[in-house]
Amino acid sequence: MIQAIIFDLDGTLVQTEKLKATSYALAAKELCPHDIDADAVIEAFKDVVGLPRYQVANALMERFSLTEKSAVRMADFGVQEPWQAFVQVRLQHYHALIEDPQVLLDNRWPHTIGFLKQVRAANCKVALATMSHCKQAHRVLDTLDLRDNFDFIATRDDVEEGKPDPEIYDLVMRKLGVLSKNCLALEDSPSGVKAAIRSGAHTIAVTTPFTRKRLHQSGLLPDNQIVDTPQELMDAVEMIMRREGIH
Repeated sequence: MIQAIIFDLDGTLVQTEKLKATSYALAAKELCPHDIDADAVIEAFKDVVGLPRYQVANALMERFSLTEKSAVRMADFGVQEPWQAFVQVRLQHYHALIEDPQVLLDNRWPHTIGFLKQVRAANCKVALATMSHCKQAHRVLDTLDLRDNFDFIATRDDVEEGKPDPEIYDLVMRKLGVLSKNCLALEDSPSGVKAAIRSGAHTIAVTTPFTRKRLHQSGLLPDNQIVDTPQELMDAVEMIMRREGIH
């Protein structure tokens, strides 16, 4: 019996993966303004989305020959590796994007936010399990007027291990007082899906243009639990609810 719904944030409720891809493209253009195609960087990000930050940065630096340009910026940020400098340049652009409330509002996912409000209105327990840090997550939630929709919010600051480790899900379930078999998780990336599955929660993958291909190729979930369009979301939810029931 489903008693609680657990949502991811980045990519699931708001298109922050799109904004992250844009920030990497802007960083690459800043380092090599005449040699980089921003659209190519955004497309390449699809191959590495969901991986640890250092892997994403190294992969993009190698693909677009950014290592030397990044190394020149190491002293600016007091870091020891080129990838760290690339990340810092990228974070400057990312923070500038999300500082604009309208950017966040324009990048909401209406179908998943609509589902969140629907289950909240039905008095189902609702939680957030995000790998965003606390300050950033709360800023996004406040901008979207969503913070009060959750019974518990867990962020990267609350756990030792990030997704795909299930630690954040285990924490949420303890705080809600709900067994994993009675939880439904919504995730958008392979690492998030792995974390939810490993926790024992029923899991739906809500894909984005950045994660769709990898999720379908991953074999992590059956096709009827991978949602590619807004119309498919309620079909997947209702299938699990019929199978498991709802409290």
